[in-house]
Amino acid sequence: MASTQPFLHNLPGVFLAPYQAWSASDGQIGGGAEGIYCSDDRVISGAGLSVAGYELRWLSTQVHSATAVDFHYIVMVPSSIADPLVTVVRERRATTEGISEQLRIESAHEQDVRLDLKLTLTADNTPMEQVKDGRTAGRRTAVSDTTWNWRDENTTATLEAPGAKIDFPDGTIALNWIVDVAAGSGTEAGWTLRLEDLAAPIIGTSLRPLPTPAVVNDDPRLKRLMHRAFSDLSSLRIADRALPNDVFLAAGAPWFYTMFGRDSLIAARMLLTVDTTLAAGTLRTLAARQGTKTDVETAEQPGKILHEVRRTTLKVAGHDGVQLPPVYYGTIDATPLWISLLHDAWQADMPESEVEALLDNLEAALNWLGEYGDSDGDGFLEYLDTTGHGLANQGWKDSGDSIRWHNGSLAEGPIALSEVQGYAYEAAIDGAALLEAFGRPGAERWRKYAAEIAERFRASFWCEDELGRYPAIALDAEKKPVDGVSSNMGHLLGTGILNEEEKAAIARRLLHPTMFSGYGIRTVSTTNGGYWPLRYHAGSVWSHDTAMILAGLLRDGFADEAETLALGLLRAADGFDYRLPELFSGDSADKTWPPIAYPASCRPQAWAAASAVPIAVALGGLR
Repeated sequence: MASTQPFLHNLPGVFLAPYQAWSASDGQIGGGAEGIYCSDDRVISGAGLSVAGYELRWLSTQVHSATAVDFHYIVMVPSSIADPLVTVVRERRATTEGISEQLRIESAHEQDVRLDLKLTLTADNTPMEQVKDGRTAGRRTAVSDTTWNWRDENTTATLEAPGAKIDFPDGTIALNWIVDVAAGSGTEAGWTLRLEDLAAPIIGTSLRPLPTPAVVNDDPRLKRLMHRAFSDLSSLRIADRALPNDVFLAAGAPWFYTMFGRDSLIAARMLLTVDTTLAAGTLRTLAARQGTKTDVETAEQPGKILHEVRRTTLKVAGHDGVQLPPVYYGTIDATPLWISLLHDAWQADMPESEVEALLDNLEAALNWLGEYGDSDGDGFLEYLDTTGHGLANQGWKDSGDSIRWHNGSLAEGPIALSEVQGYAYEAAIDGAALLEAFGRPGAERWRKYAAEIAERFRASFWCEDELGRYPAIALDAEKKPVDGVSSNMGHLLGTGILNEEEKAAIARRLLHPTMFSGYGIRTVSTTNGGYWPLRYHAGSVWSHDTAMILAGLLRDGFADEAETLALGLLRAADGFDYRLPELFSGDSADKTWPPIAYPASCRPQAWAAASAVPIAVALGGLR
């Protein structure tokens, strides 16, 4: 069945994990991905506000923060003058208990006005993956009380609406307020939906919002970006139910409002300049679920760091029968990324006692690099789904059509991704440093491993075209370099696997117009046979991808190039109201303003929001 993924790019939302609410631009809820969600379920699919006898016209939407959006309306009450004299402000909020709305009615009318406010709610029970694939028919839930279970006895919704008459016509929920508004005065009404899922493996947190780091340069755009990013990051914080005090970041809203190893690790690493607590929580939470056995169905292996956690099995329509178990380990890069985050958090003053408590997990992760990550003994990390229903691609570009030859055709697995070899090199060096510093054996083994993988990489991955030498995106099943020019090469910067000439070659290629759109680095070159600016992993620009590349450029001494990319992302942020999306179109900045949205992109996304920090560093905005 073909996927009909609903659009998100123009939907305002409020969110505070595990709750989120999305609506049309005018605040009404009633189609596509719109709705109120708890964890991985949509609980309300419709919320329509009206005023009996009068027309309610939307005027403006004001996004204040991740948890607060206001919708302004005019009530068309007849008057002797043309000015709009009666207004309604619909203040939608996400809280630690659910979603609420306060209706603030104000009047400058010369006479008292009586209004009959009506809100109709449609209860739902649609799993997130079905909403994502447009499969929502038949999931409506008939409700006959203000408290109901939407999925099972572990899930409870409770509606409160002080002063409202509540009815249940045809299983919907009808709220009705009769309000008298005195001339030149105002009044209020409101409702709250409290939600609870006692069986969800991932829970929210009541911690205070993250403080926005002070920006020390004069660019007001950077200050706006940081403010919006840290508001979003605060609302994306979650915890494993088994470890409620160890907080980390959900991957993104609405589709990925749960634990993703790779995403949480990358976002936490970006934030180390200003915060180590999220890194510590991420490291401990993932260590607690580190693989201990070999299981083909879940892709678990001893020492491996997981890919994602869901409440139930994830069934994805239109993706060649993808069906992922609730705890899934199908990722090739989370394990080396975990090692390097531990090292960098230690360097950023994570308490040594907390680092030492994770050293057994470190040794297990390093052992996975050498014993399990290299499935065929060729000295590279590679992946291949053998179940027939797992992820075909298991790097950060995990869609089924992401690994392409230059002519646009797809590579056959097992696949050894270029950037993953850089991650492995860095992880081995970082792991060796940690082992040595804490008096554990094995440091020389991992330094030797790093030297050998660098040598093999140099001999096997490099290609050449009319613009010069560059690393292939991957090696295919026959160990041939897949010659697609891609952003993956940029993740090698800063890992230590490259020599000076190779670093310069990659920096030049990434800043070439075929790769740099003016806003960010395209996932593949415009010369690729499969390039399309709105292709998920073959033409679009991903915010975090460009941010990781500019961070690598900084580490390798390419400050001017890093600044160019940071300014491109900042310009893109300006076009997206300072909330960088997960991804957006690869169309050139010379031809488009504002940048063109990818319509189903998560916004916010943890690693996109966290990209504000490397952007600020590259622009001298953080000390």
